This record gives sequence, structure tokens and C-alpha cells, in this order.
Amino acid sequence: MNFLSHFYFDRFNNNSNVVMGVVLPDLVKNASKAANLYPQKNEFLFIGNIDEESLLKGWKRHLAVDLVFHSSQFFLEKTAVLKKLIIPVVENTPIRPSFLAHIGLELLLDHLLIEHNLIHVNHFYDKLSEVNKSSLRDFLEHCKLKNQEAFFKFLDQFISSKYLLSYQKLENISYALNRICMRLWPETLSEKQINEITFQLSIFKEILQKDFMEIFDSIESKLV
Repeated sequence: MNFLSHFYFDRFNNNSNVVMGVVLPDLVKNASKAANLYPQKNEFLFIGNIDEESLLKGWKRHLAVDLVFHSSQFFLEKTAVLKKLIIPVVENTPIRPSFLAHIGLELLLDHLLIEHNLIHVNHFYDKLSEVNKSSLRDFLEHCKLKNQEAFFKFLDQFISSKYLLSYQKLENISYALNRICMRLWPETLSEKQINEITFQLSIFKEILQKDFMEIFDSIESKLV
């Protein structure tokens, strides 16, 4: 799941460190694709520091949510539908439709949460801004993250730009998908293809919004 969908499960949590923790795995990966952190394998490193324990709690909730989401029938069925819609758009490109369908589903879930007023994006950013950076640095130090400065530079930009507000518009999701593809494949989508992706997303959105809350309710029932 993407940032806002992860936040959904802790939208009423007053602990900013837990909120940071639930999106921290994706923040780290966005800042450095080479980073592979496994704090859950060395929990003893964080015991005794309340902030770090909360960050770890959020991190583990992130992993739990993704495990349920990616193994769900909902995920399999919805990505299959979106993949079928996307295939004609990218058939002459190196881009894998299955990858685009996977990310497209996650971004559309964020979009629907915003549209249905189920989360408040500014509140999400407010919680991230409240986190004590010293505690976060200590947590990442215990995780052995290299080049923390690059991470914090990314984090500051992520918070100040409030980029996720752009997910309110479908066309912005298409541009986001193209940017993600550009990291993996040298060929980018043309403006015409991006517009076609937007059109297919609009079709898929009508299908998805009929039952999109089922996956959130299912995951929430399984979280400890």
C-alpha cells in the first residue's frame, strides 16, 4: 500500500512516532533504493527508548498491512482488472503492465481515501513534522542506514512539498506513475499515453470505488 493508505490505519493515533513508523519503510526506499533495513529482526536495540519503540511499532504495522494486502484476493482481482485496461497503452514499451497495475491500484486507493474524506492529508504531514529528528536519527543509526543526510534531505522535501495532495486529481496519478516507471525503464510514456492511462484509471476508479473499503476493513480486522 502507499503512504496514505498506510496512514489510514493510524489516522486517529496521537503518537507521531508510530505514524512516522508506518510510512518509514517506504520513505527509506524512496530516499535510497539500495537501503534494506530490518529493525524487526533486532528489536532489543530499540528497547528503553520510548520514541524508538514507537517507531518500531509503526514499522511492524507497515509490514503487517503489506503482508495482508499483497496476499489478498482483493489485490489479485483488482490488479488483474487494471492490468487488462493498461496493456493496450503500454504494449509497445518495456514497461510491465503488471507493475503499473500494482502501483496504480495503490495510488488510486490513496485517491479514493482523499475523495471520500476518510483521511486528511494535511494532518498526515503535521504528524510527520512533529517527530523528534534526534530520535529518528538514533533509530536509523540502530538500523545501520548509510548516508542519513540524504534521507533527511528527502524527508524534509517530502514534508514541505505536500506532494500527496496532488493525488486528488487522476491526471496527477498518471504523471506519478510515469515518474516511477522512469526510475526503472529508460523509455518514458508520451503525453498521449499518459492521457490514455488517465482515461483507463477513470474507468477503473468506477469499478474500484464500489467496494474499495472492503480491503481496509479486512486489514483493520487483522491488525493487533
